[in-house]
Formats: sequence, C-alpha cells, structure tokens
Amino acid sequence: MCGIVGLFAKSPEIEHRLGAHLSGMLVQMSSRGPDSAGVAVYRDSAGNDASKLTLYSADPGEPWGQVRDALRDAFGECSDPSVRASHAVFVVGETADEAESWVRANRPGLRVMSAGRVIEIYKETGLPEDFARRFALEDMRGTHALGHTRMATESRVTTEGSHPFSTGFDLCLVHNGSLSNHNRLRENLRRAGIEFRTENDTEVAAGYLAWRLREGATLEQALEGCLEDLDGFYTFAVGTADGFAVLRDPIACKPAVLAETDDWVAMSSEWRSIAVLPGAADAAAWEPEPGVVYAWEKELVG
Repeated sequence: MCGIVGLFAKSPEIEHRLGAHLSGMLVQMSSRGPDSAGVAVYRDSAGNDASKLTLYSADPGEPWGQVRDALRDAFGECSDPSVRASHAVFVVGETADEAESWVRANRPGLRVMSAGRVIEIYKETGLPEDFARRFALEDMRGTHALGHTRMATESRVTTEGSHPFSTGFDLCLVHNGSLSNHNRLRENLRRAGIEFRTENDTEVAAGYLAWRLREGATLEQALEGCLEDLDGFYTFAVGTADGFAVLRDPIACKPAVLAETDDWVAMSSEWRSIAVLPGAADAAAWEPEPGVVYAWEKELVG
C-alpha cells in the first residue's frame, strides 16, 4: 500500500508555504499508510564549508546541548540544535562524511537520518496527522520536499525503518511497492562499501542509487539502472539537492500521478493529495509512463 507525495516549488510563494502544502498532501495519504510517516525537506543550505546533520534519538530527554558541545569539541564549529520532536538538526563546520562518521563512532545511541548541505529528514511511527502536528510541518519553508506514509507489510514498524531513506549526501528515496531481490543486492552493495541500518527493501534501493552515483552515473542513469537491476514492482520518488525524480517499474502496477502549474510540480500516489494545492484545478496532470524517468531540477525550471 503506502502513499507518496512530492512537491517542487517554482515560485517564492510556494517556497514560503512549502511545509503547509506538504502537510496537507501527507495527511491525504493517511488511509494508504497509517503506521508511520516521514518527510525529506530541502532548505537552508549549510554552505560550501559546512554540512547539515539530522539526528534522531529514541530518548525524549536527549541532552541535545551536550551533543552540540561534543560536536564543537570535535570540529570547532557547530550550530545550536534545531529540535523538532525526536529529531535535531546541527550545522557542523566539517564535511558530511566526517561529521556522520564521528556521530556513528561516538554517539551510537543516535541515528543519522540525513547528511548533506540542504536535506533534513524527519520520520516517526504513528498517524500522518499526528506526525505533521508533532513536527510542526506547517512552519517549514523550502525549495522542494518528499513525503511518505507507510503501511508496513514486510518489516517491523519502527522509526528507523520508516521512509524516507538516505544513503547518500542530500539523497533520499521513498518507495511504494516491493523488491524481490533485495537480500542478494544488499550483500553485493555491502561488498562495495554501502552501509545499511535496517532490513527494509527500500533502503536497499536507496543504497543502489548511492552506489551508482558514486560510480559516476547521473541520477537519470542510476534510475534507468533500476529497471535492469531491481526486481519487483515499485514507484520511486528520489530527492536530490537540486530537485526530485520519479520512476515506475515497467509494469507500473503501483499508482502515481504527476501535475504541474507555473508555481509548482507535484506527485502523489493519488490525485486527492494534489487536489489540496493552490491552482490544482487548472494544473496539467498525467499518469507517469512505465519505465520512464521524470525529473525536475532548480536550474531547469527557475
């Protein structure tokens, strides 16, 4: 089942209200995924000489100030934490790989949800409506975002196992469907140096994309490779620092809708999520073709 939503802002008005629009879209997908919800929001660049970490703690009393102090001791520069529910965002004066490696080695009780310059990932178990309220999505501005509501069918309902998954810097994936060869592919990717934190097949797909990009493929080439290397049925929505892309498998049994106006591009598992956006009644709307990559990036629509 599961529900996917995505929103790409083409105007300052949509950027200013991105979180509010995303929240409305996500709630419309509650019946497709009541077990957990999550979003990847692209906003507020850390700059060329810094990186942004989104960390999760299962401890509601997590001393985020102590985490900040430890990061400052390690790297010299670290912002005060921006806390939303069980997550906190830090901007660190270090490369994303160094900062992420330090957290995993020195704070094993924390989970790195995302790392990069602009990405922030928030996810949690429970109803999408509760998630949107807890994480104050309506307050967020941003250039683009993806969201997911999950109905768990093949793994436990946990925060770490919820979508989106990020296995590369500023890269994330949400997925509706199921992969049949994920166990074998996971082992092959581990031998190539890709790390996994859950047993979720979606994390394997995210790891595959991260590996292909690391090997020099473009995002379009990496997604086209999915058609050859990933067995199963799926709709993927992939976020990058510059935009997002959508791919359905060659059979395309999982639903998806795309729509575009002068102010935004949106995708969802069902039209009802897009219908809540301003100007939706006049949008160009279509069902994405099987096996075709659709992508929008800031420089292409600005």
